[in-house]
Amino acid sequence: MTDVNTMPGHLIRRYHQASVAIFHTEATKLGYDLTPVQYAALAKIDAHPGIDQVTLAGLIAYDRTTITGVVDRLEQKKLLVREVSTTDRRARVLKLTGQGRDTLTELTPAVDKAQALMLSGLEPEEQLIFLHLLQKAAAGVNSLSRAPLKASD
Repeated sequence: MTDVNTMPGHLIRRYHQASVAIFHTEATKLGYDLTPVQYAALAKIDAHPGIDQVTLAGLIAYDRTTITGVVDRLEQKKLLVREVSTTDRRARVLKLTGQGRDTLTELTPAVDKAQALMLSGLEPEEQLIFLHLLQKAAAGVNSLSRAPLKASD
């Protein structure tokens, strides 16, 4: 029987648990109550102001149905607003509020620190290799995901 501690799925789950815990620790130190997905949503909305929820879901590889809850919570926290699209009155577009931009600016150094902590078990050269292989592995199974990553413009 194969040892589960050598299975990629098990190792990825453990690494994910640690990465979320590290993110929360660093965000909480600054007084923020945000999840990694909420941070990713803010970052993508900042990079693509006026995108809709479906586009946002594709840019962060998140389920189109579940993204609604993420956006709802960010709106409740007054970090973004939904506005009627100027090109399609039925559609809503997403924009950061001033508080959302400030949050992103203040939180980004902590997120950078969290990323460094996540990779701290590796030598600098190994970190680059690990990230390259992780991106390659994720791309290799992207089409099998319930929420595949969509390329950004």
